[in-house]
Parts: sequence; C-alpha cells; structure tokens
Amino acid sequence: MGRWPRDIKLNTFADLGVRARTLENLTRHNLTQPTPVQEASLPILLPGRDCVIQSPTGSGKTLAFLIPLSEKLGGHAQSAPRGLIITPTRELATQIGGVLNRLDPRLRVALVFGGVGYGAQINQLRSADVIIGCPGRLVDMAQRGAARLGAVQYLVLDEADEMLDAGFAKDVESLTERTNQRITPVPRQTVLASATMPDWVTNMARKHLVDPGRVAVAPPEESDLEHGLISVPRAQKVDFLSQLLKQSASTIVFHRTKHGARKLAHDLTLRGHSTAELQGNLSQAARDRAIAAFRKREAVVLVATNVAARGIDVKDVNLVVNYELPDTAQWLTHRIGRTARNGAKGRALTFLSEDDGEKWRKLLRSGAPALQFVDAAALLSTGSMKFVSGAADTLSGGRPLHRPGPQRTAAAGPSQGRFGTPRPTGNWGRGRPAGTRARRAPVNRP
Repeated sequence: MGRWPRDIKLNTFADLGVRARTLENLTRHNLTQPTPVQEASLPILLPGRDCVIQSPTGSGKTLAFLIPLSEKLGGHAQSAPRGLIITPTRELATQIGGVLNRLDPRLRVALVFGGVGYGAQINQLRSADVIIGCPGRLVDMAQRGAARLGAVQYLVLDEADEMLDAGFAKDVESLTERTNQRITPVPRQTVLASATMPDWVTNMARKHLVDPGRVAVAPPEESDLEHGLISVPRAQKVDFLSQLLKQSASTIVFHRTKHGARKLAHDLTLRGHSTAELQGNLSQAARDRAIAAFRKREAVVLVATNVAARGIDVKDVNLVVNYELPDTAQWLTHRIGRTARNGAKGRALTFLSEDDGEKWRKLLRSGAPALQFVDAAALLSTGSMKFVSGAADTLSGGRPLHRPGPQRTAAAGPSQGRFGTPRPTGNWGRGRPAGTRARRAPVNRP
C-alpha cells in the first residue's frame, strides 16, 4: 500500500523527507506529525510517482497531495501553469486554495469555477502556477484559450467519485487529455484521490496513471462515530429535529433538494435556531457567507444539499442529520464524513419516515451500513444513543420499515413533549442555553 517497512517508525514530516522550507511553513501552522494517509502517500509522491489515494473525508489527504506539489514546483515561475487540481465543488476548490496559500505563499493560484464573473479569473490565469477549479468552468476557460494546460507537471483529480456522481466524467476526461498535449518535456505526475472507487474512477486510474502507488486508509473507528436511524412520521420531522438541535452546538442537516433545504432553514429559523443554508441556487458570495457564519458559530445549524458533503472542512461538527435520504450509498458516506473527523468523536442520525422503506432498502443493497434504530425518547430526554435491538434485521429482512416509538411508561404530563417523550434535558455538546433567543443568520435572507 505504499508504506515504509513496518520496523521504520516515521513520526514527523522531516522523517518523510519534506524539505526545510515546507517544514517551516507546516510548523508555523502547528503541523508536525503526518496523518496515516500522509505517512502512506508522501513516500510515493515526493519521488515523483503517480498515486491513487482512497481515504475518507477528513483524513488529511489534501496536504498529502499539496506537499509534493509545493516541493515539485519550487516556487513561482514565469511560465504556463504547472499544477492543476480538479475538484467537484467551488467550496472544495476554495478550501484547497487556502491550504496551498498557507503551505507555500510563493505559488500563485487561480481559482476557476462558475457562479462568479470571468474577468478576475482570466487575470489570475495569466500568471498562475497552479489552477484549482471545477470541471465545467475549467473546460470553458480551456476552450477560450485562457487556461493553458499543456505544461501541467502535477495533476490532481480530487474527490473523483463525486465528479462522476455530478455528471462531470466527460469534462474530467477532456481536461486530462488536454494535459497530455505536452508543450514541455517535463512528464506529468498524476494523483487520483477518492473516498470510494466506482468503476469509472478505477478506469480513470488505469487509463491516465502510470504504475501508480496505491494508498488506502480505513474510515474512522466505530467508537469515534455513533450512527443510527430515527423513525419519525413525515409530518413531525421538523418539530422532532427542532427538539434534537437544542442538544448540539454544531449541526449539519442534509436535505435532498435545493428548495427543500431553503424551506427547512426557514422553518428552523422560525423555531428559534440560528440557521444558515447552503445550496446550489445561492450565489458564491451567499455561500461564502453561510460557511463563514457556520465556522464562527454565528449559525449553529447549517442546512445543506449534497454540495456541503464535500469540501466543507469545519471543526467540531457534533452532529450530522440526514433529514432526507441521499440517492446513493456513496453520498451517505460523504455526508457522514462531516463529523468524527481526524479522530474526533461525532454523531450521525438518519431520519426514516413511513414512505422511505424501499429507498432505504435500495441503499442497503448498494452498500449502505445496516444501521439500528435509536430510541428517540432516550435521545431527547438524556442525549444518549440507545439502540433498539434487532432494528437493522427488520430493515434488511424487507418487512415494514416504520416502527412505533417506545411505549410510554407514564401518561403524558406537563413534563412531556408532543411526541409522548420527556422533554429534552440532556446536553451532549454545548447547546444554546435555555431561554436565550437565537438570531437568524444573515445568509437566510431572500
């Protein structure tokens, strides 16, 4: 898998052969010890070899391919762009650009994606050492002659599986072929990074990478992530979610559609939750404001479509909620990857309503984990994830999905909520103190 022999222990980036200038920048940002994916990838990439990296989100693979890029290019040069990083989303492109700027401020970076004007991007492309962008706008710029790709020495296809899911396969193939039209004798080094490996990604690696090293990093330990199912009638989903959010300091809620995400963010704001929304109909400026508000905890809830399942690197996300099921098991993996990152603990809850049975069974057949149901009453009252025995077997066996909630142990009284469960008193995370009024994040304004 591209690792050093087991009897050699590599504890620092210096041990992996990273140069002094890069080490200085890493140390300045308190990065001295490589993550497992970095430890496995750098010995392959630093000598110039192609590499396939399969690792979950939050594992540190961005630095794993940026450090060799910085080492290879060696600073700014008055020439055509020498590095190209293709990503599926604007947010991921922006995030990678920020990391590269901190790692090597000498390199000039052009960010190329839709949703903003052409003029500033074309100006950046004239002097760029590295282009980071999304397939559609990159192809447009290449066809205009603004993005010259024949001198690219270092190509990264990041989150390749999502680019396939998003329908970018043809554009990615086109861009890769353009880098094959060499205007320099320097050969191209290629990195393909992906959380999963569907057939198209495997074929891309076989077609465009030469004798690649292969790195595979396992997902987080089960003890780091608690993930369960919540059975809730569709008509009560918003109110149940509202109660649940009072227990978490930082939550991402995923909806399947852009309109649904906007409406849900509005409904949660009306219920007193400081909420931001992130979906494809927003302008780039509005998306940037939403992410900034969530990072600064000005908004403690981010309602998003799948656009946020990749490229949104926010620390200490306590909870991920799948309010609506994703279309594929891969998207379920990417959504859940927003929590329990880099060894931190996190929780994920997937809502299932009375009409979700067949869709969930389809996800199970395509590789989704066979999860158990969580006792909703215990979750709301104590904050504990108490699993209902045998629930996963019920799902995989094809019997009716919807399960009644736990039996009441006492008649509903003043201390009980509308679901026949005790009102929430637990606090796993740093929730907003009771009685305080949440303010609506500015990104929610029409």
